[in-house]
Amino acid sequence: MKKFTQISTVLLASTVLLAGCGGGEKAADKPAATAANGSKEKVKLSIWHNWSGQDAKALAMRKILDDFKAQNADIELEIEGLPTDGLKTRLKTVAAANEMPDLFVMWPDAMTKEFVSGNLLQPINEFLDSKPEWKGNFIPNALDGYTVDGKIYSVPMNLSPTSFIYYNKALFDQYHVQVPKTWDELNAAIKTFNDNKIIPIALGNKANWAVQSTIFSAIADRTTGSDWFLKAAKQDGAKFTDPEFIQSLKTLKSLGDAKAFQDGFNSIDQNQMRQLYFQGKAAMFIDGGWAMADVVQNTPKDVLANTHITLLPPVDGGKGEAQSTSGVVGTGLGVSKKLTGAKKEAALKLLYALSGPEGQQATLNSSTLVSYKIDLDPSKAHPLFVELNDLMKKTKITPVYDAKLSSAAVEVINNGLQELLMGGNPEAIAKKLQDAQAAALGK
Repeated sequence: MKKFTQISTVLLASTVLLAGCGGGEKAADKPAATAANGSKEKVKLSIWHNWSGQDAKALAMRKILDDFKAQNADIELEIEGLPTDGLKTRLKTVAAANEMPDLFVMWPDAMTKEFVSGNLLQPINEFLDSKPEWKGNFIPNALDGYTVDGKIYSVPMNLSPTSFIYYNKALFDQYHVQVPKTWDELNAAIKTFNDNKIIPIALGNKANWAVQSTIFSAIADRTTGSDWFLKAAKQDGAKFTDPEFIQSLKTLKSLGDAKAFQDGFNSIDQNQMRQLYFQGKAAMFIDGGWAMADVVQNTPKDVLANTHITLLPPVDGGKGEAQSTSGVVGTGLGVSKKLTGAKKEAALKLLYALSGPEGQQATLNSSTLVSYKIDLDPSKAHPLFVELNDLMKKTKITPVYDAKLSSAAVEVINNGLQELLMGGNPEAIAKKLQDAQAAALGK
């Protein structure tokens, strides 16, 4: 999932008090209002999204919105497109005031659960059940992250593996560097590129979720294994002060100590990070599958022709699977709890346009992975996206930290990893995380 800064528990606690019961009226119970001349009154529908860039995915989603407006004269869309980090901040603010937009991009697991506990969402089970071919075509477990107490609150519009190495094979060949299959080979690559004044791995961690989502979650799973992490997240049989977790922090710190990343990595964002790679200044960057839509759309032709994708190497002595990447099913659209009647009907119609079969196909065509059963046509797809798609067929998805931890713990680990890469103490950061997660769960 691009990864997100989750909503604070304090804000959502206040939201529960502020939120009303919401509309229980079914769309079918209340037909759209009609004007005096018999035509339908225009329904105003607000939608907030993060398709604000010039990557292929954003362009495809905005085209669906434009087509929807052209085909539905009775629905007036009030569209607000924000960069991902700006959207997360806005959602946090409006959640506290119970002023959610009608439809909004959101993330599975922790965010969905917190929005549900804040009485901000309404389930879409009835709508899903009315379209069984659509509902039944998602990949196994795709709806789990949007399901709370048996109620489904959204469907994924993409698939978000979060940790891949994108690399420039021309630079690897020029400096006689092996594409790293072991940690020793990765360290050797870092040294050689540094010696030759090439940034080994471009990093943009201004939004502090980036390192946690795209690098650390994969390293940590390689080290501890998924079972250990899930126990620690539940505070049931494992703690973040355990030696294996501290070792995962030390492994990430070793990358910082080896100057794997350029100076100032905590002050630039992911778009700026990719620009360093696009300009040939960096040999690699580590990012999610979502970056592919930007890479194929905006990388200069000479760099794109030499770009390939691989996984982080296994960690020596680690308990996790080597052929894996951290990840979640993709973002979905939340439907405000307040919607009833014609507005709810319009919202569900737009949700289907964006995340139904045609929306899923448009997403796949934009070089973005989907959580939906569609075969990729290699003759029509960019070769690099075919490479990613083939890699995913043999790669396991493991948990991302910010999808499973409490909001308070996510802030601690995100800030802690920024500190760690600047020389922070692994044991101290581990204790802060353990204390935050235990307190959030009342343990």
